[in-house]
Amino acid sequence: MFNALVLNKTPDFNASVQSVDEDFLPALPAGCAVTVEVDYSTLNYKDALAITNTSPVVRQLPMVAGIDGAGTVIASEHPQWKVGDRVVHNGFGVGETHKGCLAERARLHGDWLVALPEAFSTRQAMAIGTAGYTAMLCVMALERHGTLAEARADGAEVLVTGATGGVGSMAVALLSKLGHQVVAATGKAAEADYLINLGASRVIDRLELTAPGKPLQKERWAAVIDAVGSHTLVNACAQTRYGGAVAACGLAQGFDLPGTVMPFILRGVALLGVDSVMAPLKLRQQAWQRLAQDLDVTLLEAITSEVPLQGAIDAAQRLRAGQVRGRIVVRTHADKA
Repeated sequence: MFNALVLNKTPDFNASVQSVDEDFLPALPAGCAVTVEVDYSTLNYKDALAITNTSPVVRQLPMVAGIDGAGTVIASEHPQWKVGDRVVHNGFGVGETHKGCLAERARLHGDWLVALPEAFSTRQAMAIGTAGYTAMLCVMALERHGTLAEARADGAEVLVTGATGGVGSMAVALLSKLGHQVVAATGKAAEADYLINLGASRVIDRLELTAPGKPLQKERWAAVIDAVGSHTLVNACAQTRYGGAVAACGLAQGFDLPGTVMPFILRGVALLGVDSVMAPLKLRQQAWQRLAQDLDVTLLEAITSEVPLQGAIDAAQRLRAGQVRGRIVVRTHADKA
């Protein structure tokens, strides 16, 4: 028997930590299944939506929440993985259509797993989680466009929206470590020192970006990482310099895009969509290796808070309400306290 955070409807939706057995784990095709003893999981915004039932994230019930997990292989039918391997998992519909990692044990498809870099403990991997992995994918997308090299060369500013969130916090830390002048946009003025300590050059009020604005505005940013969407994303595009790029990966303000084509056809701004859920394995491996290379792990404690599995439901409520900064690591085993 092992503990898992189970989402169910009996008859009304509920989320609770329950003791379940091996039969509760999902079946996978022959040669694919890898069973992982999960050391740590984490809470992402999507996890909070699922646990609080405020968006149709979960496609079937009962479901174990948790799109992220890090731990050790305890059984494997997959040729790539053997007992004792340390692995990290992000996305692939886990916690939505496949029982997830907010549990002491998970059964996952071997093709979804990445070998955990030696630089990280399993706890550090979940302090990074999908948020940090997504932030790294955004950085890599901007690098492929060529924008960041130019920005670093001339000291131009790079904007990060939703900066006190998980993706935003990690993006600020990564861009700063890579030598960029980072401007952090947040609605939490009291968190300015937190963002400066992560490496932000300066902090602006998100209200500068959240309201409807002109199709073209003063050119301010060489590049942008946006986790907010809606008017914030539109204004970020309208303020991006000629030839710059915006990496979009989130929708905290909304999934609408109430703008015009003006920044794209008059300034050559590129809007780069970044998906972390179904990203191919090679790209995932590159992102985790870059995180091991480019992330200052000493900052993780400042970014991270920790809760036990029993505390994940309350923490999800706070995350959904915008009352959390940085990352929440979930300790799945009580004996790891």
